[in-house]
Amino acid sequence: SLAFTILGVAAFMAFSFTLGRRIVFDAIRWTNDTFRSEYAVITVILAIMGAMALITDLIGVHTVLGAFVAGILVGESPILSRHIEGQLRGIITALFMPVFFGVAGLSADLTVLIDPQLALLTVALVAIASVGKFGGAFIGAEVAGMSRAEGIAVGCGMNARGSTEVIVASIGLSMGVLSHNLFTMIVTMAVITTLAMPPTLRWALGRLPIAEQEQKRLEREDIDQRGFVANLERLLVVVDEGVVGRFAAYLAGVIGAGKPTTVLHSSGEIDAEPTEGLHLDEIEKGAEDSREAARKSDETPAREAPVTRRQHDVLSAEGVAKEARKGYGMLLVGLGRAVTAKGGFSHRLNEVAGAFDGPLCLVLKPASAGRQVPRLGPQSGKILVPVNGTAVARRGAELALAIAAVTGAPVKMLYVARAGRDEPRDTVSHRRREAVLKDIVALADRYGVEIETAIRSRAAAADAIARQAGRNAALIVMGVARRQGEELIFGETTTAVLQRSPCPVVLISDERLRRDESDREAVRTGTGAG
Repeated sequence: SLAFTILGVAAFMAFSFTLGRRIVFDAIRWTNDTFRSEYAVITVILAIMGAMALITDLIGVHTVLGAFVAGILVGESPILSRHIEGQLRGIITALFMPVFFGVAGLSADLTVLIDPQLALLTVALVAIASVGKFGGAFIGAEVAGMSRAEGIAVGCGMNARGSTEVIVASIGLSMGVLSHNLFTMIVTMAVITTLAMPPTLRWALGRLPIAEQEQKRLEREDIDQRGFVANLERLLVVVDEGVVGRFAAYLAGVIGAGKPTTVLHSSGEIDAEPTEGLHLDEIEKGAEDSREAARKSDETPAREAPVTRRQHDVLSAEGVAKEARKGYGMLLVGLGRAVTAKGGFSHRLNEVAGAFDGPLCLVLKPASAGRQVPRLGPQSGKILVPVNGTAVARRGAELALAIAAVTGAPVKMLYVARAGRDEPRDTVSHRRREAVLKDIVALADRYGVEIETAIRSRAAAADAIARQAGRNAALIVMGVARRQGEELIFGETTTAVLQRSPCPVVLISDERLRRDESDREAVRTGTGAG
């Protein structure tokens, strides 16, 4: 019976972390993409947990092992959004954790510690466990080149046992490997070390000054928390077979490395090269360049994420809307002949973009930009980024810096000020300009990109952008505000830039506010009609 249990556990673990991982990932993805219910994915996750718990129960092991493995697999799912993760965390914290620890507590009998011999053994167990965990962590910190103060802090933080030891002890108790007395001693050790961790770690960190590298990491995390690209979870890409489509696919790989991506491919472009899977190759090339750049900058490379491709002979708004309902953080569009001579947008682009209410990223090649798209690199032309202090302009700057961090292309930030250069330093506009440029410089430092800044005063924004673009610009990246209505309208400045730009343009917009939502907002703020 013991041999059967051991072999069963081994087979269960082997299956779970091979085929089981793929089954769990596909089940979560299929549920998210198929059902419209708010809690459909949560239901499937709970079903997976229950099924795996029943399997371990049939093997003869505690059900918590199955639930524990299910939690590992679910946590690794690339389609698990922050929204779903928050819902799941609430259920675990409010329901499963109290029930599990309550049951574990009922299995422990603290009255056995009245026996002096068992009490001394428990004290020895706590001491041995603490010294072993602390010593191992401290030695590891020394090997990693940390200071002694840092090693002490790592040891104090690692000494807490938390739930893992209780889970393992519960499994051992159910298998008959542990007696109730030993189980009680292990649970006592886990509780004591966990309770001791906060005060000891606080004491250790109080003696530890924040190093420059740690300060940079904290600043980077703060910027990422407020950023746009860093918080993208899933990317929808619409491309055709032209050069713009291929360039957009490469940018999708650069931006969306490590994020689940779906490609809706529309055929029928005149300058097409109908090579099957060409766009997937471009996306993978961009993602690999992104991972290589992360390795060079000592950051954690993005993990590989699934890329789904769907072919459409004629891509309709209904097809995009149907796919968009599955939940995407941004729609990236790269279609040929999408810009008219007057700086407007084609009917096809209006249809595709109109079916998506979230942020848009449009890769455009105006008629004045020639037939080719740039090959971005350290020796290429500059990425020109107009900024004005708005949230969408900052989003455009972040997108440009994310591209430059991977490709190595130089970046130039252009601030167009209405006032002159010689305005007093204590004016509101001067302080605002300094604050905007300071924020952009901090953002560039986060991505490890050196930027050039330029300020143009008393000039129309479109004229200043067009003149700067004519000075060896390979790409213009603009953050634009999306106007209300069914057609794409981003304002007069954007239209003028698209009419005169000598290079491709990438527009990134904010979310679209539907009319009913805007009416409610107007009523809330008191700006609506009486």
